[in-house]
Amino acid sequence: MRTTSRLALTGIATAAALTLAACGGSGDGAGAGGDGKTMKLALNQTEDHPSYIALEAFGEDLNEATDGRWDIEVYPNATLGAQDETIQLVSDGSVDLSIVSAPQLENLNDDFVVFSLPTVFDSVDSQMSIINDADVVGDVYASLEDSQNFSVVGGITQGARSFYTKDGPVQTPADMQGLKIRVQESPVFISMMKALGASATPMAFGEVYTGLQSGVIDGAENNEVSYFTQKHFEVAPYFSYTRHLIGADFLIASTPVLDAMSQEDRAAFDEAWQNTWKYHTELWNEATEKAITDAESGGATFTEVDAGAFADALSPMIEEFVTTDTQRALYDGIKAAGE
Repeated sequence: MRTTSRLALTGIATAAALTLAACGGSGDGAGAGGDGKTMKLALNQTEDHPSYIALEAFGEDLNEATDGRWDIEVYPNATLGAQDETIQLVSDGSVDLSIVSAPQLENLNDDFVVFSLPTVFDSVDSQMSIINDADVVGDVYASLEDSQNFSVVGGITQGARSFYTKDGPVQTPADMQGLKIRVQESPVFISMMKALGASATPMAFGEVYTGLQSGVIDGAENNEVSYFTQKHFEVAPYFSYTRHLIGADFLIASTPVLDAMSQEDRAAFDEAWQNTWKYHTELWNEATEKAITDAESGGATFTEVDAGAFADALSPMIEEFVTTDTQRALYDGIKAAGE
């Protein structure tokens, strides 16, 4: 497998799409269609991120299992475009695979909002077994095949999200009152801040450090890996383990490409994916522990909170956002599988 560098893919996503379309289904001697191909996979993470490492292994496993008929070339660092752009590229067949977050898929089917709500998942391990269980999520994963021309294969974790603040830890929802907290521009996150008595401040992720440093915001929420790698611990040293939600990324795949696989090769693809999300979870857990250790060395403090009080404050959001029969069926299925 080959890694494509940022320099090799300058230009906008449209140009990348034209290049990839010209490549068609043949990659390094592999035939098209059912004979196999080198699939292009879009990723917005760096080469040292657990997602990239696990997806590289995904391609290696698939290549070996299919005797070289199928391979995966990972394009990291958003070289094929932002996630919303790569969704369109997979939909029109210019790219074969992409990793996208749950909120991106909500724009196409609002059932996906269930995956982003607080209190839905109890732990990363539970989350991962559930979102890769076709008996629980198969219907919603197949829901975009006709309209968007791609399938959702499965998910990998973004880890548990917690709050971190500038001026002291938060241990109960009362401590959140009046704090300006950076959130993603999403109805779920804005509603979550309202439920906790905080002021939601939508802001681009790249602006969070300076926002904390300047006092434009009092805190933010994310996982430990992002907290450390983005150096937010330098300006918001109080990390409070609210674990209010566990985020997910999803692997989407061109449905025609999957349909072109022989039964044997599709089985190999599915087995390789199962190995991939399990490997990614191991890498994520290791990266999380290292991030905690390194952030503590840099002066950060990690504090446990009254988890029950936060869960009670956020639980009304389920009724607010789970409003249709299909959303309720998905939510109930997830909760039953987690018991």
